[in-house]
Amino acid sequence: MCGIIGIFGRKNSKKLVDKALAILKNRGKDAQNIYTNKDYCIGHCLHSVVSFIKQPFINKGIFASNCEIYNWKELNKKYKLNARNDSELLFKLLEKKGIQNIKNILKELDGVFAFAYLINNQLYLARDIIGVKPLWYSHSDGFAFVSEKKALEKIGYLDVIELNPRKIIKYDIKKDKLEFIERDFFDIKPEIKLSKEKIEKKLKTLLEKAVKKRIPERKFGLLFSGGIDSTLLALILKNKGCEFNCYTAVLDDPNLKTPEDLIFAKKVAKELNLKLKIIKIKTNQIERYLKKIVPLIEDSNVVKVGVALTFYAACQQAKKDGCKVIFSGLGSEEIFAGYKRHKDSYNVNKECLSGLLKMYERDLYRDDVITMYHSLELRLPFLDKNLVDFALKIPSKYKVFNNQEKYILRELAKKFGIKKEFAERKKRAAQYGSNFHKAIKKLTKKKGLKYISEYLRTFYPTHNLKLAALVSSGKDSIYAMYVMLRQNYSINCLVSIKSKNKESFMFHTPGIEMVKLQSKAIGIPLVEQETKGEKEAELKDLKKALEKAKKQYKIEGVVTGALFSNYQRDRIEKVCDSLSLKIFSPLWHINQETEMREILNNGFKFIMTKISALGLDKSWLGKEITHKDIDKLVELNKKININIAGEGGEFETLMIDGPIFNKRIEIKEYKTVEENENTAELFIKKAALVNKELEL
Repeated sequence: MCGIIGIFGRKNSKKLVDKALAILKNRGKDAQNIYTNKDYCIGHCLHSVVSFIKQPFINKGIFASNCEIYNWKELNKKYKLNARNDSELLFKLLEKKGIQNIKNILKELDGVFAFAYLINNQLYLARDIIGVKPLWYSHSDGFAFVSEKKALEKIGYLDVIELNPRKIIKYDIKKDKLEFIERDFFDIKPEIKLSKEKIEKKLKTLLEKAVKKRIPERKFGLLFSGGIDSTLLALILKNKGCEFNCYTAVLDDPNLKTPEDLIFAKKVAKELNLKLKIIKIKTNQIERYLKKIVPLIEDSNVVKVGVALTFYAACQQAKKDGCKVIFSGLGSEEIFAGYKRHKDSYNVNKECLSGLLKMYERDLYRDDVITMYHSLELRLPFLDKNLVDFALKIPSKYKVFNNQEKYILRELAKKFGIKKEFAERKKRAAQYGSNFHKAIKKLTKKKGLKYISEYLRTFYPTHNLKLAALVSSGKDSIYAMYVMLRQNYSINCLVSIKSKNKESFMFHTPGIEMVKLQSKAIGIPLVEQETKGEKEAELKDLKKALEKAKKQYKIEGVVTGALFSNYQRDRIEKVCDSLSLKIFSPLWHINQETEMREILNNGFKFIMTKISALGLDKSWLGKEITHKDIDKLVELNKKININIAGEGGEFETLMIDGPIFNKRIEIKEYKTVEENENTAELFIKKAALVNKELEL
């Protein structure tokens, strides 16, 4: 695990690279090296695990990498390259087979990587397909790339973007022109047609191989919670005769119950005779940790920080113990369906694939920078590409069975000899199992703040990411935007798609013209795009709108109000991924009654603009929805299975006020068109913004 940096088109590129390497120093303390000329400078810091060989490499081209290729010896022998380590193997492979074959070369690699290769004035940047190894770039004032975003930001670059792992950058340094080469991702088809026993047998083989190839010759440790994933890894490592420590970090607070992770970590360690190191942190020490962690991961997202705290404390101890490598069970939840959203999904494997696409933003960068800060190399057996490819094709019935998530993995654990008590332990997120979330919550209240995100923002004033909110005027899209704002994300613009097809499969049409007023009321600019609403073709218009938003407002991602519609979410994700935009659906599979009540509890106000369901009539239109109305919807759900949040098209809504509204929307004139007693629509003829203080 190393650090790479390159700066092009700047007269002081050498000076800037020197500064960036100082920021990246924890990524590689074994050596630092720079290649420079009048047009550019490329730097590298080395964390040596396999041979001590300085980079950048120079021959036909110039190469710098951060990689761990597990099949490098096989490829070295196959192509007779005489490489001394995995980085040199990748460099020689690119030189031998030619850069025109880069996509095929990357398919041959079994491992994780991020690299830069410059040849004939063309710079190529690529990373492993899931995105375990980080890579950022900026195409402003020349061009630059780096392993960690903060290194470019601290030397003056403002528009720093994370490279989508499904894309390869090709940059012409003479023309200052940027192109993207598309890569294929994993697929969930064809579904495996094997018996449960044969699937378990194949899984056992793949998992053992995934662990074995990652076992280093240097001292290593394992992040350990006593959960199914870390327990399985620990047993496999033990069965292979490895010497290692397990690390469990928890809150030490006598006023709280013993952390669940501590209870299980001790039980499992005793049962399997594992060496367990417990790191206990007191509540009054938490803030000191947060001051380091939040700027380090460049994110104040509540979930990310809670997980990071556990992770950081464990890695800190592993470093003190002289470890060079740390194992983690990350990835298992996504490939074996370990979250509630998997249980609730209509297509479990599609949900697994969707989660895997987002891992580089949600989990992987955080974990990489924490391990590298402690000069540790992170190894993730559950994200082994052969294991992932197989697991994504396992039939859903073997992943969620009798309401138990990760069923096939738990069954396999029992075959390994793990007790039922441990194999069937329910998923417990690290921040909760360690009790760290409770500590952060307590500190938030102590500071007199309402939300944890407000407290964490004090350690990282910068917004997490710049987003566009895909807004329809309804309650879900506006509330989803609010959720992301509370998590310290910046909403740089709203995006609205006006469909001429009132029966659009993709886009909400009732009240869509009201988004302009909402934009003014909230004070966030709007990007509008019209579409004919033709099935699938309307996605091209969505892409146009997002391209405008990306160019004009420098957005890095998109937030949607999707609740349960796979049809919508899958297509939006596909468009966003093609534009290297990260996708957020914070309301996905939220309990519908909970969502409706949360909207009201947070001070939002909305009306219904269309109804189309038994139990509803025109009296619902135009009136402000209250908790009593939600009570009625709950009763209708019990009687006739109506969707409480209107997800089945039972009703459409318009958000008219809320905590992010500077002004309230007031309906001045409207007409109601009734098709039958259960189908009617409110058409707004005139509406205006009203100053809130004048309403009192």
